[in-house]
Amino acid sequence: MRTFAILAVAGLIMTPALQAQDFEWSGRLDAGKTIEVKGINGDVHAARASGNEIEVTARKTEGRRGDADEVTFQVIEHDGGVTICAVYPDDPDERPNRCEPGHSGRMNTNDNNTQVDFEVRVPARVNFVGKTVNGDVRTDRLGGDAFAYTVNGGIEVAADGVVEASTVNGSIHAAMGRADWGGDLEFHTVNGSITVELPAGVGAEVRASTVNGGLETDFPLTIQGRWGPRQLTGTIGDGGHRLDLETVNGSIRLKRVG
Repeated sequence: MRTFAILAVAGLIMTPALQAQDFEWSGRLDAGKTIEVKGINGDVHAARASGNEIEVTARKTEGRRGDADEVTFQVIEHDGGVTICAVYPDDPDERPNRCEPGHSGRMNTNDNNTQVDFEVRVPARVNFVGKTVNGDVRTDRLGGDAFAYTVNGGIEVAADGVVEASTVNGSIHAAMGRADWGGDLEFHTVNGSITVELPAGVGAEVRASTVNGGLETDFPLTIQGRWGPRQLTGTIGDGGHRLDLETVNGSIRLKRVG
């Protein structure tokens, strides 16, 4: 694993149009690799690239607390692809922040509420992961797989491959192009609705649950065990891997496309 600070990244582009505290990076990944973006305060938006190059731009907006110049960026190259993080200043009384891929690393604002908004251009057949805490995650229809995670914000994610999404305070609208996938896919929120668009020929084991909301599906389901207006377990088509949908305050809909 190789770690680079903002001024030492191969492929980093700093143009006169950017302010000193803003950030640009571009590079290429092989098909099947992943570009991952991690923020804390701010939105993440991803769209298809016109060519084979990934482009990541970040814009900082200073908040009421903290100095925007203290928020830096790190780029981590690893076997799975590239991870880019907005890194906030460390708290001297706690473990330092660390930019690492996947569920690893440590991200804490240390009472700095600078907003960092990411714009990402993703080539076809490259996967995308977008993570933030206070902000929305949105994608246009990407050419690979797409995974979106936040805590306080809504999610709109679409891809020709598989998609997955999770938030706490916000709704999820997800559109998936693949009818088969490996492993389980989860769509979870607490305060918000969930809509998942699936190809017509999909097969899956579905578990859906809400407390204050309803369930709606365009697919005929073979129900397993008990079911009701707010909870069901069933099979679409010939079955397959599990599709897990759960909210507390919101409705759930499975929408058939094609």
